[in-house]
Amino acid sequence: MGISFSAMRKLLEQENICDALKGRVRYFATRYRKSHDEMGRVAILVDEVEVMKSSWFAWSQKTHDIYHATRSAHNKGLTFEEYWNKVDIEAHTQGGFDQFCFYNAFHKYHNQSIDDSLSDDDPIIRLFAVLDKRIGKRRLPVIREAIENQPDWLKPFYQLRLSAEKEKIT
Repeated sequence: MGISFSAMRKLLEQENICDALKGRVRYFATRYRKSHDEMGRVAILVDEVEVMKSSWFAWSQKTHDIYHATRSAHNKGLTFEEYWNKVDIEAHTQGGFDQFCFYNAFHKYHNQSIDDSLSDDDPIIRLFAVLDKRIGKRRLPVIREAIENQPDWLKPFYQLRLSAEKEKIT
């Protein structure tokens, strides 16, 4: 059985987050059970301001667009599962994910090393890792160098971590 969202949220917001950001970052995920498709949305709040948000619709639209733009690549030796994983990661890179993508990313992040999480293909996993307390002063320069290679929606979280640690150090 999987971990509940409240337990996941407690781990992300209280136990795994660096001390400099405790109480500033909040995760929100919901499922609209009375909607026609029972899908929901995800949001990340920093200082009570919604910095990142996505929904099943955004994820679905992005995966649809990517699939149709790149489907000829499916014939280049990739299995359907490998191809679909690439499409899914590209949708995450473009900022499209739903609550289930969020839960799956957390599960993977929670069950692998912090080094693997920092270099993971999935930007949602890198989001969790960059805010993690296991990233210390020695790894901050690596984070600073990695900002340029991150998706636009993820860059503010890298900058948030660096600025929070700078405030804490000085």
